[in-house]
Amino acid sequence: MRSARLPEETDLQQAADVLNEGRKIVILAGRGALGAAQELEDVAQRLKAPIVKALLGKAAVPDDSAYTTGGIGLLGTKPSQEAIETCDTLLVVGSAFPYIEYYPRPGQARVVQIDVDPRRIGLRCPVEVGLVGDSRRSLGALLPLLIGNEDIKFLEQARAGMQVWRKLMEEQGTARDKPMKPQVVAWELGQRLSDNAIVSADSGTVTGWWARYISVKHGQLHAVSGNLASMACSLPYAIAAQLAYPDRQSVAFVGDGGFSMLMADFVTCVKYQLPVKVVVIKNNSLGQIKWEQMVFLGNPEYGCDLQPIDFAAFARACGASGFTIDDSAACGPTLDRALATPGPVIVEAVVDPFEPPMPPKVTLDQAAKFAQSLAKGQPHRGKIALTVLSDKVRELI
Repeated sequence: MRSARLPEETDLQQAADVLNEGRKIVILAGRGALGAAQELEDVAQRLKAPIVKALLGKAAVPDDSAYTTGGIGLLGTKPSQEAIETCDTLLVVGSAFPYIEYYPRPGQARVVQIDVDPRRIGLRCPVEVGLVGDSRRSLGALLPLLIGNEDIKFLEQARAGMQVWRKLMEEQGTARDKPMKPQVVAWELGQRLSDNAIVSADSGTVTGWWARYISVKHGQLHAVSGNLASMACSLPYAIAAQLAYPDRQSVAFVGDGGFSMLMADFVTCVKYQLPVKVVVIKNNSLGQIKWEQMVFLGNPEYGCDLQPIDFAAFARACGASGFTIDDSAACGPTLDRALATPGPVIVEAVVDPFEPPMPPKVTLDQAAKFAQSLAKGQPHRGKIALTVLSDKVRELI
């Protein structure tokens, strides 16, 4: 549901009163904030507030913005989580981010929410003031009522944390480990996407690599399943995006589990010569299921292995182009060739199957469940433990 309506003036003033009293303010931007990048940054500047992005709001502001700390949640960033954990005021803009454990604790922060749909106001956390209206216009109307926050310490702390986080993402994204890490594929792809690219991500461990390592540029659009529950969604998304915007670059970033469920739809790209580029992260596993069994249930993986498929050969069998990458040193150049190839393309990226999708901050319960799964006989537990240890050491160096 879309609307150009504005909130009532009395509601806008009440919202401004709450925000003007805050000192540690965070803005949470979701899908409803798309198209309001300038207004988000204007309000962030006035309130000295970091902009935290829900997954559907990944493109709300570019990742090189001086105000954003990136995503929130299991696939988010450490600076975003720390900002939410310590804020005293939260402005939610066009978001119904569903994971309530990542919102401020009850009683911690005063909350103002802007949403075009009144049914979403207060849906995820208690809201003191709800503004029903278009995000861009509502922010524009709210801005003159904000007196400005003179305390910049909270924002500067978030920025300092983000500098450390970005450096870590770059180190992981440019690693030359063998086997190749999935982070490298996402990082190298992100560096090469055009400014008008529409990137469709699938559900699974691949969602985490997309969320953290593919940086959003101004003008790009990014799509993913809202509740991360629809596997195989990215290829249909990419096809629809290419049909709707034939002059824009359309890229599907998928895992082998999700892609194998709906890979026959790639023939649609060939039939209609849609220049969709599909990048398949291939680890021969239902990775998200495996890690959820281990980290959330404390059990060894069960039923997660996939029968390997040669996706590059499949592309050629369909009448398209196919590339295979299994060496991080060749990743960038191969992606260059694939993106420059006319027509539909599949890039098969063979990656380390033991690389875990780590949360931004590991809880004691997650660590305990992970240890339980290893103790109960998790296959390849030695390699998994060594991979996790090496990743944590890299973070500390």
